[in-house]
Amino acid sequence: MPHLELLVEELSMEEALKILLPRIVGSAATHRIHVFEGKPDLLRKLPNRLRAYARFLPEDWRIVVLVDRDSQECRELKAKLDRAAATAGLATKTAAGADRCRVLNRIAIEELEAWFFGDAVALRAAFPGLPSTFEKKSAYRDPDAIRGGTFERLARLLQGKGYYPEGVPKIELAREVAKHMEPERNRSLSFAHFRDGIRALCD
Repeated sequence: MPHLELLVEELSMEEALKILLPRIVGSAATHRIHVFEGKPDLLRKLPNRLRAYARFLPEDWRIVVLVDRDSQECRELKAKLDRAAATAGLATKTAAGADRCRVLNRIAIEELEAWFFGDAVALRAAFPGLPSTFEKKSAYRDPDAIRGGTFERLARLLQGKGYYPEGVPKIELAREVAKHMEPERNRSLSFAHFRDGIRALCD
């Protein structure tokens, strides 16, 4: 059975993935999530972490790196992640394909909260006061194209309906929305790439 080592940049990602990973892979893989102190911390420590993995990585282990794009250029960020793996001597899905992949690099565009926008049914289940068709508005139609920070946009949407007037707690938000998410219906293309990449590692 494959084992997945997931490297993520923040606790809200961990909270979401603890719920979503079993729905994505079922019992096809075991996993462990490692949380860093933000994206800069993960990117700074990634080369050494990957070199350490390369020294002992069992044949059935795979490493998954997940970061937000934020305002970075997506191809440049992906290339940086791929270079770190190549320097450590670990093949990526981009370079080697799914069969020989040891590292899967994935980017949430532009932030984790875009994945929440990608499942409007889950958002409304967690927050029933949200409008019944908000996802049809042009501002939200493409979850990966929402501008101005997806967390900020989601916070404004929630607070406009009376939720979290004192500030939106990211970890609680991730937990509440993920509880209702279904991987197959998510409209975020970056979520689909993550979901399908994870499944390919477990085939």
